[in-house]
Amino acid sequence: MTADRLPVEVSGGRAPLLEVSGLVLRYDTEVGEVSAVENVSFSLGRAEAMGLVGESGCGKTSVALSLLRLAPDNARYRSGSILWEGVDLLGLSDQQMRLYRWAEISMVFQGAMNAWNPVYRVGEQIREAMYQHFDPPLSKPETNQRLDDLFRLVGLDPAVQNRYPHELSGGMRQRAVIAMALSCEPKLIIADEPTTALDVIVQAQILEELKEIQEDLGLSILYISHDMAVIAQVTDTIGVMYAGKLVEFGPTREVFRRPRHPYSFLLLSSIPSVTGPRRRPVSLEGTPPNLLAPPAGCRFHPRCPWATEQCRNDEPPMMQIGPSQWAACWNAEQVPEMGDQLP
Repeated sequence: MTADRLPVEVSGGRAPLLEVSGLVLRYDTEVGEVSAVENVSFSLGRAEAMGLVGESGCGKTSVALSLLRLAPDNARYRSGSILWEGVDLLGLSDQQMRLYRWAEISMVFQGAMNAWNPVYRVGEQIREAMYQHFDPPLSKPETNQRLDDLFRLVGLDPAVQNRYPHELSGGMRQRAVIAMALSCEPKLIIADEPTTALDVIVQAQILEELKEIQEDLGLSILYISHDMAVIAQVTDTIGVMYAGKLVEFGPTREVFRRPRHPYSFLLLSSIPSVTGPRRRPVSLEGTPPNLLAPPAGCRFHPRCPWATEQCRNDEPPMMQIGPSQWAACWNAEQVPEMGDQLP
């Protein structure tokens, strides 16, 4: 079975909150048009955690920024739709889109230090977000109470809101960014590399806190990461991206146990397992293609050990491999099982 758009059932059977269908995003550059996101489709259910994973430059952050319409000025949407509870966000004016940012969809940006204005206290910046997006606006006592509650929710003393960003540790800044993302009670949080540059102890604490917050508040979360171990711990479903395309999608546990795309398999094979059988990690040879001129056929075929003539000539569609697993590969049945690779 093939499809240009993944069905709602892929999101665990829940009613879809977000449906991305056939999204094509290009960047205009001085040397040509970069094919950054090519025909990407997926759906995200309510109270669901989904991960997008892949090497740097594969297009996952471009997809995330598209959901908030925050892509750079040289971005061009060639086709596709982003439906938020049935409303196509790509068809909204900038003024209309402001009603969705932070109030419906918020984002934990990569690099917590760069997410803050260094000359304002942390609490003032979160107050500004609430002032801009709460309708009707909260009173001053309500705002103060909400700030205190938010800081406690993310494991910070409310007194931290009176400090400047440079006075906080990396983990504290990241928690404060999460508090800002939660400030206007969104239904979806996009977490773009939420634990980058943090040590493993703080990383584990923040991931656990995010998971608890999601369950307590019934949020949907879209995690963006190149770290497969992070995705494994916190998501229900996973999408694997390569060279601007979604090449595999399915329940996280199933993809880790039996990846059906060679790229997914090689990514997992390059990571040492602490729970499965002892084995030597396998390196992923080669480099991603130049997206100014992507290769014909499957974009992964120059690096794929199972590539055939068909792979070099014909682009594989997204095909249903199992009850809830999809892969864009002509030779999905040849990809070996991984066994239990979850951390």
